[in-house]
Amino acid sequence: MANKFGLGRGLADLKQEMGTIPDISILTGAERVVVKQIPLVQIGANPDQPRKTFSDAELEDLAASIRTQGVLQPILLRAVTGRSHQYEIVAGERRFRASKMAGLAEIPALVKTLSTENAMEIALIENVQRENLNPIEEAAAYKNLMDKCQYELTDVSRLIGKSESYIRNIMRLDTLPADVKAMVEQGQLSASHARTIAVAENPLALAHEIIANKMTVADTEKKVKDTARSSKSRSFTSNGMDASQIAEIESRISRALGVGAKLREKRGGAGQITLSFSNRIQMQELIDKLTQ
Repeated sequence: MANKFGLGRGLADLKQEMGTIPDISILTGAERVVVKQIPLVQIGANPDQPRKTFSDAELEDLAASIRTQGVLQPILLRAVTGRSHQYEIVAGERRFRASKMAGLAEIPALVKTLSTENAMEIALIENVQRENLNPIEEAAAYKNLMDKCQYELTDVSRLIGKSESYIRNIMRLDTLPADVKAMVEQGQLSASHARTIAVAENPLALAHEIIANKMTVADTEKKVKDTARSSKSRSFTSNGMDASQIAEIESRISRALGVGAKLREKRGGAGQITLSFSNRIQMQELIDKLTQ
């Protein structure tokens, strides 16, 4: 597990090599990274950027600072192909947006060779460390990382330095209806209230009741105990199969298909079955069995 994320060198090593930038702890490897001036027109946003909301007032303030002092900390980019742009933002979208507002043509950047998974990790870590994300964005970011990179709670916990219980609780918010999520983002409903009602069958009705009656979290917890539970809540917290059950299923699949089988169970009963073959002949035999 120690090398799962490829996190070989820490922030101290990078600061020694490149000064005080970047403020990210997981740029790794022997690749030499230097600051370059990259035209803004060659840069595109990261579709997996955890932060979805940017304050216009904050961007205006940053743009004003950039006009007088320039961009003090380079953004982090990775080269991409098959896109309308040459580079994709890994970290620093706020600086990128403010630079466009300030009328800059170029921006200082570090261009790093990164996989999609590593780019997602860095973007998430940067935002979590700087507390840039609202609770709804944070919950969605964890789910996105788990779904796209096949990470478990333990993996995300190690990656961002937060407990599994914290991640599990914040991810409850992602199961809420869009209207309730909007209430949290707009500050009408606290994240604590939202996590409490996420297990209920009708969280939207409860959210309106909380706001109308100015209910405390304790009051909300008592209310939820007396209401029906959501099926989503039950599936999210349901216990997985133990190791012996998984081994038995893998053995049955292997005997039936004549190839190696690996079962990976995810939360909520979802999962993957991976079949392994040793040569083209065995692959074709497997295909024939599966498509009969």
